[in-house]
Amino acid sequence: MADQVDYRIEGEDLQSVTIILDPGEGMRAEPGAMLWMEDGIDMDTSTGGGLFSGLKRKIAGESFFITTFTNSAHDRREVTYGGPYPGRIVPLHLGGGDILCQRDAYLCSAQGIDVTLGFTKRLGAGLLGGEGFILQRLSGDGWAFMHAGGHVVERELGPGESLRVDTGCIAAFQDTVDYDIRMVKGFKSMLFGGEGLFLACLKGPGKVWLQTMPFSRLARRIGGAIGTGKGETRRGGISVLGDLLGGD
Repeated sequence: MADQVDYRIEGEDLQSVTIILDPGEGMRAEPGAMLWMEDGIDMDTSTGGGLFSGLKRKIAGESFFITTFTNSAHDRREVTYGGPYPGRIVPLHLGGGDILCQRDAYLCSAQGIDVTLGFTKRLGAGLLGGEGFILQRLSGDGWAFMHAGGHVVERELGPGESLRVDTGCIAAFQDTVDYDIRMVKGFKSMLFGGEGLFLACLKGPGKVWLQTMPFSRLARRIGGAIGTGKGETRRGGISVLGDLLGGD
């Protein structure tokens, strides 16, 4: 069983999660996720179980190393973590089954939660699902926290109930949910619909977590704006973006 930690989530679009640790309790997190911590908390960075454990996390899209934060004080202490881009931090309470999430969603978890590889069950989903064959599998009995882009919507699918989703908008789902890929119907929809050729099909029972702004979509929009000069403000014929990049 994982450490039974308390927490609070603060903020709106750039959220942080503060974990309150009792003496001896610990948290594990991706290197760089910690924002601040109180005196009495010790940090230890390792592979979290040997070379093979580090390699499995690396393949799953995370860092080779993982950092453990342990409260070595005699009373409660706090440590705070934040996501790498605008979005929401979602608390996931494990114990009723494993949760599969996108490759870079994991933020931190109570000591005792396992973060391992999770493979899609079907060949089509692996080849065309956007996240590839490999997802992250969170298992154990306790709290884990993931970060997703934009707003996060939680849906509970009943037995046989299905939902078609843009492949990048899937943040996580319980392992009871069936995950497959379906081709978009209609030639015009394929070419001009703007949603790509394939959609993910999630079939219940189980919970799914959907993100409204996947980081890949945000990066494409920013890259497109920079590449075409959209969104630039010019002052006296000089690009403000160029001024900022040039340090003027």
